Amino acid sequence: MKPVYIINGFLESGKTEFITFTLGQPYFQIKGKTLILLCEEGENEYDEQLLKRSRTVVELIEDEEDFNSSHLVELEKMHKPDRIIIEYNGMWNFKNMKLPWYWKVEQQITTIDGSTFPMYYTNMKSLLAEMIRKSEMIIFNRCDNVREDLNTYKRNIKAVNPSADVIFEDANGEIDEIFEEDLPYDLNQDTIELDDQSYGIWYLDCMDHLERYYGKKLVFTAMVLKPEKIPNGYFVPGRMAMTCCAEDMAFLGYACEFAGAGALRQREWVKVTATITKEYWEDYQGEGPMLHAISVEKTKAPKDEVISFT
Repeated sequence: MKPVYIINGFLESGKTEFITFTLGQPYFQIKGKTLILLCEEGENEYDEQLLKRSRTVVELIEDEEDFNSSHLVELEKMHKPDRIIIEYNGMWNFKNMKLPWYWKVEQQITTIDGSTFPMYYTNMKSLLAEMIRKSEMIIFNRCDNVREDLNTYKRNIKAVNPSADVIFEDANGEIDEIFEEDLPYDLNQDTIELDDQSYGIWYLDCMDHLERYYGKKLVFTAMVLKPEKIPNGYFVPGRMAMTCCAEDMAFLGYACEFAGAGALRQREWVKVTATITKEYWEDYQGEGPMLHAISVEKTKAPKDEVISFT
């Protein structure tokens, strides 16, 4: 079987940039030849030195009728590649693509220009739908000026392909955004109970979207931390987290106002019910999340005391 990687998207959506980036990565410096089937020419061209370094050849297929099994087999026999990358033409209906029977699609990725997505979604929805229907990954680039619309963009994609990974990028790289529909709890509930998995997600989401939690009750199991200079009537409930390895540990917790904080012991486990506001806190060096305990009850340690982000 011949491994095939399909990169599709409309003209100037970033297909060539994505493939160029991939060819230049150390993990792609593998044995054998790569054949790129280029089905449309945009403003960006492949660098000859990069092609030589990565043992890659490019064949241009300008007309849709030439993208057929017999011609593809001819190109394969000519170059004898170990893998094939297809940079597909966004104006060719993807459902008409026919590959030689022994070519196996290993991965399909769609690139989308975030700044022009609404126009294509409105005027070329059927072509776009065929493009993304079987893509494992959808990459939105150039999202610098449309960040407020990304939630809508993701819903549009998920309506067609619920299982796709959707990635957003701006000029600085990938946008680390947590959307409401990705949260493992329901923000429509007045009380949000956090388990081992959801605590870490809530902690990160609170940094960027504290307003989502105004007026909510939060219930979670936490370890008590009482820093040396913490004011009376406050403590920090939280969890130890491992982000990649045992050496990479951090305590994730926000300051909590609680009248009975003085009676709490360092590192004991408690069940906290609290509301949250945005207030000044010296350790934050400005304003940040502040918990206000409704109740703090002693409890036993969870089975897994350390949560993981791996």
